Amino acid sequence: MDAIKNITTRSSARELIEPHPSAQEMETVFKAALRAPDHAWLKPSRFIQISGNGRNKLSQIFIKTAHELNKELTETQILKYTEAPFRAPMIIILISNYKEHPKVPPIEQIISTGCAGQNILLALNALGYGGMWRTGTFAFNEVISKHLGLEKSAQVIGYIYAGTRTGKNKKIPIHDVKDYVDVWE
Repeated sequence: MDAIKNITTRSSARELIEPHPSAQEMETVFKAALRAPDHAWLKPSRFIQISGNGRNKLSQIFIKTAHELNKELTETQILKYTEAPFRAPMIIILISNYKEHPKVPPIEQIISTGCAGQNILLALNALGYGGMWRTGTFAFNEVISKHLGLEKSAQVIGYIYAGTRTGKNKKIPIHDVKDYVDVWE
């Protein structure tokens, strides 16, 4: 796929089904992720790839985390969190693992992991798969990091759900560049 077309036509998938990318395809996806900008070569980005029965494990972690964050969960919330890992056949957890550095603040390292996430979405699209990035309750908090066994310096910044697109694609909005760009000459 042409690189510019890939960037300008990528959109989040509404629904994702099997098949998900193969191990060989995921090797390519992660190579793309690791090409994200990375000041001082700190390599802050880490990933957890989940599929199959691993989604059951993640479901249990979501429920355990939700109960710690909110002692009065409703049945609807419990069902939502239990089923969340089953929205797609594969999930990639984006983790930013901060490394102390005098010239590279934590936010820059988080942005680097965000760029890695975008590269994952673009690589999935180029390979013919769909993806969607989710955050919500289970991102940017220490409780989920603890239950995932992450280092104290690491935090989840998002979840990329991946698989084969099904159903109707979202309509991609057309943006007028002039509404977003000031040109100084």
